[in-house]
Amino acid sequence: MTNEPTPDLEPVPATVVTPPPDDLTEMVPTPVAPLPVAAPAATQLQQMSASLLHVQTNMVLEIPSNLAVIHVGKPNSVIPPDIDVSGFPDSDIVSRTHADIRCEPDAFYLEDMGSSNGTYVNNLPLPPGNRHRLRAGDRIALGKGDKVTFIFQFG
Repeated sequence: MTNEPTPDLEPVPATVVTPPPDDLTEMVPTPVAPLPVAAPAATQLQQMSASLLHVQTNMVLEIPSNLAVIHVGKPNSVIPPDIDVSGFPDSDIVSRTHADIRCEPDAFYLEDMGSSNGTYVNNLPLPPGNRHRLRAGDRIALGKGDKVTFIFQFG
């Protein structure tokens, strides 16, 4: 063991601890009940409903709301129609795969699928492959001569 001189130590000041007040409510924050949090609502796309009023018989056909594309025509083995017009008068002028109605979140569109006798909207021919945005009150004729005619309706 060696005898080395000990360095001079400076005294450390004592830490002063303040005692808590007698009334502890001053120190403890008042508990606040949490606000109820609603579970996030699932985003819902509002489905538009639409129908076709057959002018010649006053029969209303609902447009299926669960399909993105609705095939309009007569029964066949290639693309069966979602809206079958074979029971209507003069349906012989309607092609088996006549037209499609496309449902999008904010609108319905009509497209002729290359039918033999054409599709007409408000008495104007709709060229095959062109889409027409349907509006309430549009008059849709499947074939020439306005024999199989529908009025497009919302709701």
